[in-house]
Amino acid sequence: MTPGRLRAWFLACRPKTLSVSLSPVVVGTAIAFHDSGRVAWLPLLAAALAAALIQVGTNLFNDVGDFRRGTDTPDRLGPKRATAEGWLGAGVVEAGAWLAFALAFLCGIYLVGHGGWPIVGIGLASLAAGWAYTGGPAPIAYRPLGEIFVFIFFGLVAVGGSYYLQTLTLTLVALIAAALVGIHAAAVITVNNYRDRDGDARNGKNTLAVLLGRPATRRLYTGEILAPYALLPLLATSLGWLAALPLLLLPLALKLVRRFHREAPGPVFNDILAATAGQQLVFAMLLAVAFAI
Repeated sequence: MTPGRLRAWFLACRPKTLSVSLSPVVVGTAIAFHDSGRVAWLPLLAAALAAALIQVGTNLFNDVGDFRRGTDTPDRLGPKRATAEGWLGAGVVEAGAWLAFALAFLCGIYLVGHGGWPIVGIGLASLAAGWAYTGGPAPIAYRPLGEIFVFIFFGLVAVGGSYYLQTLTLTLVALIAAALVGIHAAAVITVNNYRDRDGDARNGKNTLAVLLGRPATRRLYTGEILAPYALLPLLATSLGWLAALPLLLLPLALKLVRRFHREAPGPVFNDILAATAGQQLVFAMLLAVAFAI
């Protein structure tokens, strides 16, 4: 069944992925509140809006980019794509991506006024990386770099940048927390690439899952899910026993790892992908609560 135009745009923007870009902003702000005792609300709202718009723009570029490269074939296991299904024209989707980036840029103008030149570098790098993920002559998504990209921009940059906007400084604790959030964000990409491995290999999309093979990718996913829990003691000097709060989620994380290992590659990994994004969100929220209380 073909969705209506508004529904097609909604699906093309992939709202379920927005938690991966918004949760680091919350974590960075919570750490800043822990350190300074205050929250600068306008920078927080502008940063969250910019992060969401960059995520949406990246998703739209991905939608049209994969279509133009011929990798969104009928045997694709993931959710249907708006351009490949003919719901929206490629030019229209690309224009929507640029509009999202333009609106993010406008948010960035305010953030630069608040945070200065470091925010210029963060903002321009984020926009460039969002476009380069599936755009340009050597897209990141077509190389074994997707997990590293997500770790950097949805972990170190997003959490560290949000903390900097609140305090105009950067601390080791903020970077450690950023690494934990980024590792879990990378796991989301690993699920996506594991699900699509066979089709990607046929279409020349050389993701890390294609390079490593399925057994090694299962081990990689296990490490990405469990490493942030193992590294929580690094935050104990700042949080004390509250550093253990995200461990409440560990039983569900272990269940998710077992499911990843047990299930045969197929559409079921769409559910595992959603569960992994949800696990990343709840871990980040528990971490934010630990810093905020």
